[in-house]
Amino acid sequence: MARILIFGGHGKVALLLEPLLVAGGHTVTAVVRNPAHEADVAGTGAQPLVADIESFDLEQLTNLISGNDVVVWSAGAGGGDPHRTYAVDRDAAVRTMDAAAAAGAVRYVMVSWIGSRADHGVPADSTFFPYAQAKWEADQHLAGSGLDWTILAPGSLTLEPATGRIEVDPEGAGAVSRADVAAVIAATIADDSTIGRTIRFGGGNEPIGRAVAG
Repeated sequence: MARILIFGGHGKVALLLEPLLVAGGHTVTAVVRNPAHEADVAGTGAQPLVADIESFDLEQLTNLISGNDVVVWSAGAGGGDPHRTYAVDRDAAVRTMDAAAAAGAVRYVMVSWIGSRADHGVPADSTFFPYAQAKWEADQHLAGSGLDWTILAPGSLTLEPATGRIEVDPEGAGAVSRADVAAVIAATIADDSTIGRTIRFGGGNEPIGRAVAG
């Protein structure tokens, strides 16, 4: 069993992921920015850890990650302010990758989005451009980091119940429930064949374990 650290521990996906990992016998720590969210995280069986990753430097993040085996990035600025989008979705994410390497936590799972590519096609004057660009630059850094990385790139997220099934490389928006995204993360952590791969997915008919195994 692994010691797993989740950034963005109070996000909708993370709160669904945490009990899955705890049920699998892992020791789970979930990083949250707001102390008011500690109780929600603790209710999943995970250990909450309050930290402002936007302001933490490399040394602080290395200390925070130290002792863990797996890092999951499920954090985000939530859109709106372009400056903060770059500060969190790119810069803070990149620092956690460098910190994971320094701390010896070589397994790193990034929750990205289905359109994260160099040619993502989002116009520079679009309000979505900072997010698209920040996520791509973070993903690119991870792929060159030397970590045992996996980039998970779901389509548009819904609040539908879990189905346990997805489709890899779907056409269109690739709508998928957050509950299934959580299950994909858990399956990815359990399957070393996912290392070094970007897995784009949406809702579908293939069992998650089989789908991520490629």
